Parts: sequence; C-alpha cells; structure tokens
Amino acid sequence: MTTYGFHSSHEQVHPAELLKAVTRAEQAGFGAAMSSDHFSPWSERQGQSGFAWSWLGAALQATGLPFGVVNAPGQRYHPAVIAQAIGTLGAMYPGRFWAALGTGEASNEHITGDRWPRKELRTRRLRECVDVIRALLAGEEVSHDGLVTVDRARLWTRPEVPPKLLGAAVSPETARWCAEWADGLITVNAPADRLREVLGAYRDAGGRGKAALQVHLSWAETDEEAVAVAHEQWRSNVFPPPVCWDLDTAELFDAVSADVPPDKVAGVVNVSSDLGRHAALLNEYADLGFEEIYLHHVGREQGAFIDAFGAKVLPQLR
Repeated sequence: MTTYGFHSSHEQVHPAELLKAVTRAEQAGFGAAMSSDHFSPWSERQGQSGFAWSWLGAALQATGLPFGVVNAPGQRYHPAVIAQAIGTLGAMYPGRFWAALGTGEASNEHITGDRWPRKELRTRRLRECVDVIRALLAGEEVSHDGLVTVDRARLWTRPEVPPKLLGAAVSPETARWCAEWADGLITVNAPADRLREVLGAYRDAGGRGKAALQVHLSWAETDEEAVAVAHEQWRSNVFPPPVCWDLDTAELFDAVSADVPPDKVAGVVNVSSDLGRHAALLNEYADLGFEEIYLHHVGREQGAFIDAFGAKVLPQLR
C-alpha cells in the first residue's frame, strides 16, 4: 500500500496555521507529512517563509506522523549544522524522520552574500555535504577541506539508527547520480512518461530505498475557483531549470511570471474540482512505483482541502 502524506508549504502558510493544518491532516487520515525548507517564498503573493527546523520539532511532537524535509546543505546551511539538526530530531523521534538533500535555489541561498555557484559545482558541493553528514551521524569526528570546510566536528547527540538521507531529483541524470549515495529518491509530479524515466534511472543505477513523490494540486468546489487558486499562487513555479534555480528574489519570480496564463499553470499543477479525478491521478502515480506520495494543495487555505480529501479521496487510494 502506498502512503499518502500532507506537504507542509512554509512559503504559503503561517507556521502556527501550518501546525494546525498538519494535525488536522493526521486526523483526516493522512499517513505522513513532509516540509519545505525555504528562506524566501516563490512569490510575494505567497507571503510567508517560516523556519522549517523550528517548526519540525513542534510538528513531530504534536502528531504521530513520520516527517521528512527537503534541504540544501552547503551555502545557507553548513553541513555539520544540518547533521546536528537531523541527529537531534532522529534521537527525539526514532524512526519518524528523514531528510532529502538537493543542490538548492538561489532565491534561498543568495542571502549569505556568497556567489551562487555553477550547477556542476553545486552538485560537487552537495556530494561533499552528504559525506560529511553521514560521517557525523555515524559518530565520526570530521575534518574536511573542499567546497565546504569542516574542522574537527563531532555529534554528541545521535540516534541509534541514522535517519534516511534521500536524493532530490527532477531529471533522470540527477536521479542516476543520486543512486550513488541516497537511501531513497524524491521528485515532483510530471507527465507519467517523465516520472517513469526519472524513477527508472534511479532504480537502473542501483538506487535503493523508497521512492517518494510530491504532487502539486489545486482543488476547490468549482473548476473556475481551482484554476484561479492555482494561477494566483503557483504561476511563479512553472519555469523549468535553470530559471527556477537561478532567479534570486520573489520579486523577480513575480516579474517573469506576470503574463503566465492559467493553462500553463495546469501543466505543473493537477487542477480540478472533481475529487474522483484527483484520486485517479494519485492511483496512477502509485502504479508507477512510488511508495510515498505527498499532496500539496497550492492554495493558502488548507482546511477544506484536508477535509475533502480525507473524506472522499484517501478512501479511493491504493
């Protein structure tokens, strides 16, 4: 059976309201949760961006759900600090926490004032960070000189079993690379052929562990409202790499997306008022081989979505 989880979007929802939403999701029947980790939203209209790591401790305490987070170590976050954060949550909530690691976006990382590296350097930097984090979680003292620097770091509080480190990938090439080091894979919704290609690249390269999928969707009582919500909140998210990697402020995302039409947003968000259609799409994703699927309603109001999907969609899923 596939596990269906609730995606906690810090860019769109105040952290106090997001905590209420994830507890409501657990009560509605969602079996897991995951969290974004942004410094900046994708648009000024989204209007929030709480600190994920503070919130995760509260959310793990407030629910019994397993949780994950998507994180980009190496610039905004030193890998030793991320290892400590992962280790502490893993020690406090054994078996309930995982972290997916990716190369990040300039919109979150430029705040340090350091230059935004080329993609190949970001990939190399992430690989160094992965090795540092794994060694620290294993109890080793770590010193490292490379694209990141570590001096005699050691974690004094660690879980008995290190949390899983997943690879975040949206392309077959990155998925294949993640297979070298990751305990699992996470990607985002795309056409079925593309998802099959990404997941196949990971498995064919020897990728182990679970495959997780984040699904962007928009649901409302009418198609017109669902379209309007998706267009208002998510039209700044239609741009493929490298645009989404390299733009560095919410204002720039709003400027380049000002003329994006609603039908283009429907290419990256599943938009429908038909709960049966949403259920059918989610079952199709499960059939592709994804063991965990995280639902992200792209509207800022989460309550009606949680209640409707808990009552009418989750019972239809396999």
